[in-house]
Order: sequence, then structure tokens, then C-alpha cells
Amino acid sequence: MVTEQNKTLEALQIAIQMEIDGKEYYLKASQESSNELGKKLLQALAAEEDTHRQKFEEIYDTIRNKKAWPVTDFQPDGGQRLRTIFVRATEGMSSDIKSLATEIDAIQTAMDMENKTYDFYKSQGENAAYAAERNFYQSLAGEEREHRLILLDYYQYLKDPAGWFVKKEHPSLDGG
Repeated sequence: MVTEQNKTLEALQIAIQMEIDGKEYYLKASQESSNELGKKLLQALAAEEDTHRQKFEEIYDTIRNKKAWPVTDFQPDGGQRLRTIFVRATEGMSSDIKSLATEIDAIQTAMDMENKTYDFYKSQGENAAYAAERNFYQSLAGEEREHRLILLDYYQYLKDPAGWFVKKEHPSLDGG
């Protein structure tokens, strides 16, 4: 007979593995990245995945020992730290960045991974047995959504650096 606790522990094991896989992917992609911005962004994403994994492992151990979902102090920053890294890195760069197809493919794969992780966490939150569990999964789903948006921003930057700079800097023609 599968208990609620067993279902919760199984979901946590899946989440832990997703975070491990994400970290490994981001580290590998950062090593293969052809530009400093890509390296920094992907390394930061790897670190975030590791933070998530650690929190899941703590929750897993608590549930296994106490049989209840713990209240967590997890406070995601909504991707603010990653956006700051991205903005700082692009401030001094020109719009003639050359991107490799493999880097663009890596970012597309990363966006797909973040979408799947978002969907999983959203579903877990919707089916949560405890309010603390629901809140935790909702927070993580929001963070994974932000990761995807940041990756999308980077993807657009790689595909069309000049267009990306125009869009972000909002230039205007004043006729003078």
C-alpha cells in the first residue's frame, strides 16, 4: 500500500534528481560556453540548482523522520541575482557578439529543462497535502519560471545581439 508519505518522498526524490541533473547540465554547458556572459550565467544557474537540491534533501530527511512536511525558510529572490549577473555582464559588451549554434542549442535545452521542472513543481504544489508543501512548491515553480525567462533573454541576446541591445536600451529617434 502506497502511503501519502511514500508519494511525497518519491516526488522529493524526483525533484532531487532533477536538480542534480540540472546542475550537471549547467556546469557542462558553462565549460563549453564560448563567451564570458554564458559561463557566468550558466555557473550561477548551476549554483541555484545545487541550493534547491540541498533544500529538497533537508525536507526529505525531515519527512522521513517526522512524517510531516516541515515549514521551510526558503525565500527565492525571483531570479533577481541572476538578472543582476546578466545585466552587469552585458553592460560593457558590444552588440557584435558571435554565437555558436551549439551554445544556442544548449540554451534551448536549458529552457526546456526549466519548463519541465516548472510543470513538475506546479503540479506538486497543486496536489500538496500541506500548506507548507504547497507554498514551497509554488515558490520553486516561480523561481524555475524566472530561470526560463532569464535563459530566454540570453537566448535572444545570442540570436540577435544588436536587436537585443536596441530592445533593452529603448533608443529613440528625436529627429535632431
